[in-house]
Amino acid sequence: MTVVDLGPQARVVARLVGGVRDEQLAGRTPCPEYAVRNMLGHLYGLSVAFRDAAGKKLGVTTDTPPGDVVPDVGDGWREEVPRVLEELAAAWRDPAAWTGMTRAGGVDLPGEVAGLVAVDELVIHGWDLARATGQSYEPDAGALGAAYEFLRASAEEGGGEVFGPVVAVGDDASLLDRAVGLSGRSPGWRP
Repeated sequence: MTVVDLGPQARVVARLVGGVRDEQLAGRTPCPEYAVRNMLGHLYGLSVAFRDAAGKKLGVTTDTPPGDVVPDVGDGWREEVPRVLEELAAAWRDPAAWTGMTRAGGVDLPGEVAGLVAVDELVIHGWDLARATGQSYEPDAGALGAAYEFLRASAEEGGGEVFGPVVAVGDDASLLDRAVGLSGRSPGWRP
């Protein structure tokens, strides 16, 4: 079983959230349907959903598919998003989170898979936020490795396109660029 400490990557994403300037909230992101404010809202929502999935607390937060609404942030997002990111990481430190079945985004899945999806979400959407706001980005090495393996296995099993059609990236590219390509993004994307 693959178990990843989400804490280091959650702190990387929290740092990025802290670096977003108010004037950047309407800016474009690599997700065409999301402005920066929507990406922040998505990070908040997925953190709550996967936090609850870790604790097997199934309900509205775990039943709602992510594509049902375009997320947004309200007042207090600078404090709220980092808080739920830490709650997410804490929930996945419980070994029981990685076992049994759970639900996220309205999909029932094994705990281990849900945990890896959460890791992947933090790594890829961290990259999205960094690119959209011009911040440097160095994901946690353990989280990046797990996200890459998750995306690679998904693509090889024909269940690729976790986020969109795979973008071909050279074998000599960095691990981050290869993960970004597997997620359906061009590593060279700029706002």
